Amino acid sequence: MQPLGVREPNDFADAFAAMTRSPPDAILMVSDALTNLNRKRVIDFSNANRLPAIYEFSGLVREGGLMSYGPKQDAMGVRIAGFVARILRGARPSDLPLEQPTTFELVINLNTAKTLGLAIPRSLLARADEVVE
Repeated sequence: MQPLGVREPNDFADAFAAMTRSPPDAILMVSDALTNLNRKRVIDFSNANRLPAIYEFSGLVREGGLMSYGPKQDAMGVRIAGFVARILRGARPSDLPLEQPTTFELVINLNTAKTLGLAIPRSLLARADEVVE
């Protein structure tokens, strides 16, 4: 494992250089505001260097990433809307329960897999919630 933290946009060049010098077997992109804003750079780098990458959110797979496994975004949106409604009706945010996601989804991009020269096993495709072709 090779943790390559990025704290500002210029850090991506250093992270990419480190991965070029010592290529990892794969990339796990942790999503935060900075990595999300620079997601295209990460997707392009991983695809250009034939590095399988997994992301937390399915939208990144639809943009060209290989695969994602993470909380289902629309389910989280429904829960968030419920919390907003409770706050607007007078609930104190500190009184609301802390919740963890309960619905996760696996999304695989077959076009990206082909570009990377990867054959995705049928058993994994059968388990995927969505397959992008």
